[in-house]
Amino acid sequence: MSLYFEEFEVGARYPTYARTITEGDMSLFCALVGYHVPLFIDEEYAKQTPYGGRIAPSALTMSISTGMTESLYRTTVVGIVGVDRGRFLAPVRPGDTIRTEVEVVSKRETSKPEQGLVVFRDHVLNQRDETVFEIDKTVLIKRRQG
Repeated sequence: MSLYFEEFEVGARYPTYARTITEGDMSLFCALVGYHVPLFIDEEYAKQTPYGGRIAPSALTMSISTGMTESLYRTTVVGIVGVDRGRFLAPVRPGDTIRTEVEVVSKRETSKPEQGLVVFRDHVLNQRDETVFEIDKTVLIKRRQG
């Protein structure tokens, strides 16, 4: 479904598939990046926090959300040149199901005729339609040739 620069319209929103965050996701992610934070790996400790139990690392939520959006520009992406306004608004817990709605915030041509810049705002929602994370990504996208 990769779209070219010309096909993105400001204000358009693109929904992704949904994905449940599992215990395995959290364990593997924490092991991979070396997170030994009790809030992420120790349920008994996490029960004593204001969260009342373990939550997913913010970087895990951001990584999974980014993966959800790749089909929009799988073969047309030149590169992500910036991320801004990342805000974690609510915890994600094991068993939560998240999905991402990608909003086209702005777009502009560049000095190179073969590519343009698009700013996307990713809205990550849980199974209760609560926004848990938002981030703006500035992405260089290929233009159609000819």
